[in-house]
Amino acid sequence: MSRIQLSAISTRFRHIWFRNLITYRRIWRVNFLVPLLEPGFYILAFGLGFSGLIGAVDYAGMQLAYTRFMAPALVATACMWNAFFETTYTSFVRMYYQKTFDGILATPMSMEEIIVAEIVWAASKAAAAVAVMLAVLIPIGYANFPGALVCIPIAFLGGLAFAAIGMFFTGVIPTIDMFNLPIFLFITPMFLFSGTFFPVSGVPDWAGIFTLIFPLYHLVELMRYFCIGAMESDPLLNLAYLVGFTVLFGFLALLTMKRRIIK
Repeated sequence: MSRIQLSAISTRFRHIWFRNLITYRRIWRVNFLVPLLEPGFYILAFGLGFSGLIGAVDYAGMQLAYTRFMAPALVATACMWNAFFETTYTSFVRMYYQKTFDGILATPMSMEEIIVAEIVWAASKAAAAVAVMLAVLIPIGYANFPGALVCIPIAFLGGLAFAAIGMFFTGVIPTIDMFNLPIFLFITPMFLFSGTFFPVSGVPDWAGIFTLIFPLYHLVELMRYFCIGAMESDPLLNLAYLVGFTVLFGFLALLTMKRRIIK
């Protein structure tokens, strides 16, 4: 049966989470090089290049150096990439090639618990990556301490949102090669037009409304609020959007994954 049974979800999913953690411990040193070095590379590149051309950025009534404006967005995008890739490529490999899900289903675990565990695990990785990035950004003055520490639980929420939609795509994409489509049609436009590299207030009204659809915009705004103490939107609305997005695509992920695996 492919009908979702929410009653089948229990705290047992933590065992699958720990299974993923044990596996990840073998390669964590290599994986954490990316969030450790990425902010330095971006800040160095944009600081040497664009900052001299752009100068100060007008954002939420403040005059910000371009690298200071951009740094919190890098934190948000790291959260997006980590969570989305974990529940697309990595989950697909566990499901299709390694048959890990089939093995887990031979235990008392339910399909719903597997999907919840995958989403929570991806969000945990995203939050850990953000913590590593903040360890780099806070000492060099691109994130305020201690307020920026709130970005870690915010990253977990954002990670849930991007992990949920990533798992939804895993439930409908037929082959691993086809993940290029959601990355090209969804992730890349969101990466470029969510206020990551320029304030949304400076774009036409129709483009600004379109940007509000992207969950990354809301995550970027929250990261800027806690990193630099300024934002152009309402933090409660941003939080509400991310929660609603997570619930919606979490349900769709459960539906599509269960239909795919249990036939």
